[in-house]
Amino acid sequence: MSGLEKAAQDAVEAQANSEQVALILAVLQAQQLAQQPPAPAPAAPSAGGAAKWIGIGIGGSIFLIAFAVSAVAVGVSAVALTVCVLVLRSVWQDVRKSS
Repeated sequence: MSGLEKAAQDAVEAQANSEQVALILAVLQAQQLAQQPPAPAPAAPSAGGAAKWIGIGIGGSIFLIAFAVSAVAVGVSAVALTVCVLVLRSVWQDVRKSS
């Protein structure tokens, strides 16, 4: 066998070995991927960080102002009712004295 034939035969064997090595490497990589735990799902980004809190602050402020106005209205109503009761009581006493 000549040197050229030997070199050609070695090249063919090397090519076959390269294909086998590539196939073995692909199988090993597939096994490694199969053994890895699944990656955790990415966390959803929080939407509207500062804007959300500004909205909550404005909404809360409006609620508290409405509550304060309602409390003042109840207070005014209580004073008005008291004045009415006192005036009517006074009128009633005057009517009873006249009779």
